[in-house]
Amino acid sequence: MMGKPDLFDRVAQFLIAFVALFALANSAFMLIDPINWYFAVPNVRFTGPPNLHFIRDIGAAYLACGVMLAYAAFYPSGRWLAAFSGSLWLIAHGLIHVWEVAVGVCGPGQFWSDSPATVWIPLLVWVALCILFVRQRIAPAGLPKFALLGAIDRMSPGESAYCHELAGVNGRAFEKFANFMPVTMHRWEAPADLFHMARIGATLVEDCGPCALTAAKGALDDGVSREHVNAALSGNPPDGDLRTAFEFGQAIALHAGDSIALGEAIEASHGRTVRLELAMTAAAVRTYPALKRGLGLGTSCSLVPLRV
Repeated sequence: MMGKPDLFDRVAQFLIAFVALFALANSAFMLIDPINWYFAVPNVRFTGPPNLHFIRDIGAAYLACGVMLAYAAFYPSGRWLAAFSGSLWLIAHGLIHVWEVAVGVCGPGQFWSDSPATVWIPLLVWVALCILFVRQRIAPAGLPKFALLGAIDRMSPGESAYCHELAGVNGRAFEKFANFMPVTMHRWEAPADLFHMARIGATLVEDCGPCALTAAKGALDDGVSREHVNAALSGNPPDGDLRTAFEFGQAIALHAGDSIALGEAIEASHGRTVRLELAMTAAAVRTYPALKRGLGLGTSCSLVPLRV
């Protein structure tokens, strides 16, 4: 989720966009000129005489799918649920064609002639979603509760009791929390090492060892060197911009007056957007240790070896 889209993200985005364009183009043809659509598409005439109202009904279904997929294509990792929803009718339509050839309603030749549009193109959306899921490039909101809790348990073994407690109360507290989680990881323009120095610095102020280790593991996953991560965990990051970012994160967490000067130094070197991203993660990442502490589940840094 952190950083700009890479090649595989772009492939997933292209696949969703391609299916969206296909669905929108087909819907426009069916809605605007249903009779010519009927004669232009191979094998449709074998299903019976043209029913213009019914063709437009199906065109409306394609339009709804295309709009949802187009919406998802602009931000697949955060709008993956829209992509999934937009594919459901298309996939169901394809399964009907599979069923028809399986039971002998139509012949194999007719099925294979129709299959590119009815089966294979819609499946590209699920290929895209698999690319995102396997690489853990999706927003947690929308995941089934058991799946998200399992992922959190694997990421922070023995330290996810607060999430299970959130999941067990009424009012959809855990679902709302899942919508918040990406805020703490938003990085677009900021260099990874700078971003994670601020993130770790802010987390250390909260004196929650497991939270600091989780932040450190996130830094490693984002390509920050182990040497720099362990230096930050020890409170002694490398000099230069990395130390400035670390101290900026700490200053935000401490409500210290020098946060303004540190922020201005970062802005002068890297721009306003980078300052915003560092400020955002430093402010938001404190939610985790604060929540754990409020529930009596925090563990002091002094009780946990801070090294990855």
